[in-house]
Amino acid sequence: MSTEIADPLVTTDWLADHLTAPDVRIVDASWFMPSTGRDARAEFSAQHIPGAVFFDIDEIADTDQSLPHMLPSPVKFSSRVQKLGLGDGSRIIVYEAPGSFGAARVWWTFRVMGHADVKVLDGGLAKWLAEGRPVDDRPPSPSPRHFTARRDADLVRDLAQMRRIVAMGQDQVLDARAAARFRGEAPEPREGLRSGHMPGAFNLPVGEVFHADGVMKSADELRPVFERAGLDLARPIVTTCGSGITASVLALALFRLGISRVPVYDGSWTEWGALADAPISVGA
Repeated sequence: MSTEIADPLVTTDWLADHLTAPDVRIVDASWFMPSTGRDARAEFSAQHIPGAVFFDIDEIADTDQSLPHMLPSPVKFSSRVQKLGLGDGSRIIVYEAPGSFGAARVWWTFRVMGHADVKVLDGGLAKWLAEGRPVDDRPPSPSPRHFTARRDADLVRDLAQMRRIVAMGQDQVLDARAAARFRGEAPEPREGLRSGHMPGAFNLPVGEVFHADGVMKSADELRPVFERAGLDLARPIVTTCGSGITASVLALALFRLGISRVPVYDGSWTEWGALADAPISVGA
């Protein structure tokens, strides 16, 4: 895997200093499991970082299939983000509300669509608010901008590819779900899914890459976290989770270590766990 030096996160100080920069575009990527009862769009309408637009993960997706928030076609993605004022040449900063992991998913999606100049706000809206920084409740009115999508297929894995990876055991599969779900000791939050994990997979619950305040651990702190999970950081890694959301967080954290080409299994356990013929392991 290739490496890059640039940190994929920005600080609240940086964003405050660049809030009105003409090429900076701010995106609220908040997303919540339906079981939480929270409405991300309504929360955005009530308060958001000034100038932000709302990225609807469930709508800017392939809505023609039953799996949740799967990657959209490049044509649909371009159409939607252009209307949000996100275009070629934009420096895109993505954040999320407390309790959400959507920012990393949108960061990864932009990279899949060929836009490399995208970063995540470290600590998200929670840190922004805790520091007393400004928020707004005015509806955004972005000017449309041209966006050229060039899908980077190397950052995505589909079911057929994952079957080969599991069968061959060459790439390391890293699962971001909670340990009890990974071991098959706790039921899945979505109905109709078997419990357990892909044979040979490693487990790193997503919360372990953050400090208690929601700020991501530094590269020096992250390296032993991944190594304790059993990973060889010199070998290829693909991340997975329940539906491709928190898997993107692990890809973001690995990028912070300079491992920039980590693909995400888009269908994740929602796809794999629903298939009668997909091999499953239980236990540690």
